[in-house]
Amino acid sequence: MRPTGRLHLGHLVGALQNWVPLQDRHDCFYFVADWHALTSEYADTSQTTAYAYENVADWIAAGLDPEKSTLFVQSLVPAHAELYLLLSMVVPIPWLERVPTYKEQQEALKDKDLSTIGFLGYPLLQTADVVIYDARVVPVGEDQVAHLELSREVVRRFNNVFGEVLVEPQPLLTSFARLPGLDGNRKMSKSLGNTIELSDDAEAVRKKVMRMYTDPKRVRADIPGTVEGNPVFLYHDAFNPNKAEVQDLKDRYERGAVGDVEVKQKLAHALNTMLEPLRDRRAALASKPGRIREILEEGSARARKVAGGTMERLRDAVKLRYR
Repeated sequence: MRPTGRLHLGHLVGALQNWVPLQDRHDCFYFVADWHALTSEYADTSQTTAYAYENVADWIAAGLDPEKSTLFVQSLVPAHAELYLLLSMVVPIPWLERVPTYKEQQEALKDKDLSTIGFLGYPLLQTADVVIYDARVVPVGEDQVAHLELSREVVRRFNNVFGEVLVEPQPLLTSFARLPGLDGNRKMSKSLGNTIELSDDAEAVRKKVMRMYTDPKRVRADIPGTVEGNPVFLYHDAFNPNKAEVQDLKDRYERGAVGDVEVKQKLAHALNTMLEPLRDRRAALASKPGRIREILEEGSARARKVAGGTMERLRDAVKLRYR
């Protein structure tokens, strides 16, 4: 994950809830993508390291175990950059220019100058991030398979030039749920101010839920409301384990027999119940100053060892040996 802000519920359902069970079946590497953060946030890096530590605290709070998985920082493993450079020698520029998100992000982030080599080359750096660990599988949703296919094409081209030295990664399809923002926007985004952060306390969650967008046509509680596409009910479906309660609320909402206040109060309760164990684990980490730094230092050392072995093999393949 790029350390560009605090993590929110969208990160939990979109990634972390998929990552956690994988660590019991695979040798997993999860990293702070701080170089990737620079591709769009290079003009202000003042909070990058602070967000890195906060993000990792949320990872562990959500269930990632540094005893099971390797948690590390991208920039603490310089071999990522070396492999990125080697890959750049053989990859045609049009391959990068045709990546769908390249022009989409430039259009969406018009306030930033993204006409940089770093931004153009970020899919190549992503490829290096994956293949430097001989990754067999990468957890992606259906909409991300095309991005991984570019990495596979890069590996094939590199291997065609230098021999079969890189492993071609395969997609590991997982469920990547999408949450709308609290304001009804299709995207939950810190920049839009429509998020519930994983580090929010119970009162902050309650206040944010009570301000949530619902059915704009429903001006009174006795007016039948729309459930489908209603953000409050999408959140109930995602986070309220009491399915009977959710169905009752939906039935009454559609009949005009329940007010938004009750629906939101029960959602706030469900969210806080779900987040409470995360808060407890986060607090336990906070009681041990320096522990996250230690975890990342240990994980980065392990990652450097694995990546270093890959680079030794690649230097032989490229025939860049001077001894």
